[in-house]
Formats: sequence, structure tokens, C-alpha cells
Amino acid sequence: MTQQPETLREAGGEQHTTTEARGESGERVCPECEAALVTDDSHGEIACSECGLVVEEDEIDHGPEWRAFDSNERAEKSRVGAPTTKLLHDDGLSSVIDWQDRDAKGRTLDGNKRRKLQRLRTWDERFRSKNAQERNLKQALGEIDRMASALGLPESVRETASVVYRRALEDDLLRGRSIEAMATASLYAAARQASIPRSLDEFEPVSRVERKEFSRAYRYIVRELGLAIEPANPLEYLPRFASDLDLDEDTVGRARSLLEEGMERGVHSGKSPVGLAAAALYAASILEGEKITQKEVCSVSDVSEVTVRNRYTELLEAGTDPDAARAV
Repeated sequence: MTQQPETLREAGGEQHTTTEARGESGERVCPECEAALVTDDSHGEIACSECGLVVEEDEIDHGPEWRAFDSNERAEKSRVGAPTTKLLHDDGLSSVIDWQDRDAKGRTLDGNKRRKLQRLRTWDERFRSKNAQERNLKQALGEIDRMASALGLPESVRETASVVYRRALEDDLLRGRSIEAMATASLYAAARQASIPRSLDEFEPVSRVERKEFSRAYRYIVRELGLAIEPANPLEYLPRFASDLDLDEDTVGRARSLLEEGMERGVHSGKSPVGLAAAALYAASILEGEKITQKEVCSVSDVSEVTVRNRYTELLEAGTDPDAARAV
């Protein structure tokens, strides 16, 4: 153990001169009892964890000079910018000029200042997207954010979708395909990876391209990027559909049992998971005595009544429940 002279202070406040001690592996230890040292950031001291001997004091505090006692107060006092994000084409590192023509106190600006601010916005937009690739990415990320908002997808899915689109752009997969189709395909792939079920029928109204085009782009992205996406599970759709239909827990549990039995017998093979989930809820509502119609189930699941009738019959026939057998 090596030692060097150093001025130390006891926990009570008296100072005396001792030596700096290091263990066999080179880390600093207490010169008195050779115990490990701990850093007390609140007091700016390094002290012994056993005897309390203060080895160093007046350490530099790299934290803020203010104190906060809750998250809201911390957010108000913080003076740093927003963290980087993949949801913006420049990772959120550039400036953003607000579209509202108002000053810091909320007062409307006069005509000269509004024209000046508009010129600044124009130059800011030109500097933020310097080439065609950045303009492409900016448009696609805007589309992803718009569709995710319409579908109620969380920010984590939007981040994943932006990463998928960036990979496709870097690998030159957009040649011959529209930005809107690839953006829709990236968002659908991200939702599938996060196990947040959204069907192609739900993406069709919010996308600016036809279903055939973005579904083809989705298969292309998955194949070229090697994305690991498992087949959609009908069980993932049950909570959302049941919440929209305001069904009780017994009905949802019965629907889950019907689906699990049907999947064990291979009923789900080649069938739409959305249709199976809708049919399971309709069948469970019949068995549990809840009064919901096929039309109500179809309105929340976006499938036809014919699909619900066909799938619910198959689920009841595949089950072992005697009540289900009598309901067929």
C-alpha cells in the first residue's frame, strides 16, 4: 500500500496531516482503517465509509445552483434544451422558430416584425434541410408523426419508426417508391415490433397512399432490412376492442379462453387476427349473456359482419366448453 502526505479533516471538524492510501488494485482507501471511500455530493466531500474520516472537502459541484423538490419545479428551473430525438431529421439539434407571430408576453407583433420573422423562418428552413436526403427525411418524419397521432401510437413507436425509415434511406431502399408509402410501412413495422396491434384496415384511412402500395412497401422493408417481426397475435387486440365495447372482465376472460383453445387447434392459421379477436368477443358476449350486436363489434374492429359470423362459428366448434357447443 502506497501513501502520500495529505491534509485530512475528522468528521468533527479538526484538521490533521496524514497520508493518501491506495489498495492493492490502486483504488483509494481510508488511510486510517483502509476501508472504501464514498463521495458525498451534497456536501462536496470524500469520506471513509467506516470511520467517517473526511479525505477531501470543497469538491466542485457540477450540478445546478438551484434546488427543486418535485418534477414540475425541476422542469421550470432547468435551463438546458430538449434532448436529442430521432423524430426530427436533424435530431432536434437546430433552432426552431415558432409559427405564432407573438412576443414573449403574448402580444401580437406589428407588420414589419411579422415580415422580418417570416424571412427568418424561410432562411431557418433552408439551413435545417441542406440537401435532398434531409428534405426527404423531414417530410417522412412529419408523415410518421401525423399518422401516429391519428392512431394513438406512443412516442416509443414513433422513435422506432423513424429509425426504421432512416435505415431504409441509408440503404437506398426508397428508389422507385413514394415517401408516404415507406413512412406508413415503417410505422406499421414499428407497431408490430412493439406488439401494439394496429391492423392494415386502421392504417388505410390515415395513410396518403392506397393499402396495396404501403403493404407492398412493408413486405419490402421487412425483407431487405431483416426485421424480426412475429405474426400478429389475436390476443393482443382483445383489451382495446373490449374497452371500446365496455365489456366486463368475465366476458374478456371467456373470449381469451376461446381464442387460446382455437389457436391450440390451429383455427388461427391463415385467418386475420383482427377478425378472430372480434369473433371471440362476440361469442363470449353470447355465452356470458351480454347484449352486443355484430354491428357494434364490427364498428370497433373494422371487419365485416360476415367475417365475424364465420370466425365465431369456427371458434365455438373448436372449443371444448359445453356451453359453446350448444351455442353453435
